[in-house]
Amino acid sequence: MSKGQKILFLGVYGMEVVECGGALAKNVLNGGESYASIMLCRETSQPQVKTAAEILGVKISFLNFEYGTVDLSKESKIKLIKLIREVKPDIIITQDPEHSFHDLDPDRRPAMTLLLESIALASRDYALEETPGFSPHPIPTIYYMTPHHPNTVVDISQVWEKKEKAMDMLESQMEFSGMHFDEILDSKTVEILSPGFSKLNSLQEKGRAMHRVLDKAVHVYHGLATHGHFALAEAYRREGNFHLQELIK
Repeated sequence: MSKGQKILFLGVYGMEVVECGGALAKNVLNGGESYASIMLCRETSQPQVKTAAEILGVKISFLNFEYGTVDLSKESKIKLIKLIREVKPDIIITQDPEHSFHDLDPDRRPAMTLLLESIALASRDYALEETPGFSPHPIPTIYYMTPHHPNTVVDISQVWEKKEKAMDMLESQMEFSGMHFDEILDSKTVEILSPGFSKLNSLQEKGRAMHRVLDKAVHVYHGLATHGHFALAEAYRREGNFHLQELIK
């Protein structure tokens, strides 16, 4: 990733900004600007997600879509189109189409279509009257987060502590995760993954403890564990081919 990029992350849920937090934070350290906008984030969770974004150096906004109502209406498209034309990103990071269809979280599937349609329409002379003062913006380079079939990894070792600190801020998500892991994992197995888990007092502590295990496992897998060049890496899939003047090593 070259210096001085303007990156826009278009997320469905709040924790995703931290999941992509390594690339976003590194871009800021390299002199770029990182933005994020979340479609679905509960009002009670927004302050936590905002604090996490601030730790990463990301400027965040919330589109306040409603659960179960994400659609392809003109009104929905304009929310995203206006944002894209305002930020004018060089790069957009968003959810992976393949992943979104396998993931049974609500609204992911219609959100995927809405996101890609809005990116495409933002580059055309569509809804100019509804977005006064903003001109069409060419389709930027697109990277998909947490893909099933990545073709790009980003070294995040330099910003690992920031990413982990940002995850600490997501208390509501950690509590939800703690309840989930408490239900699906037996006591013996969970102690293998996170020694001392059963002695933790709150669901929030349990969720955070397990996310520490998962975060490191995922990032080491995409880094060092798969004969990679980096100890800790975020995985992405770039849309389309890499267009190079010459081959790079």
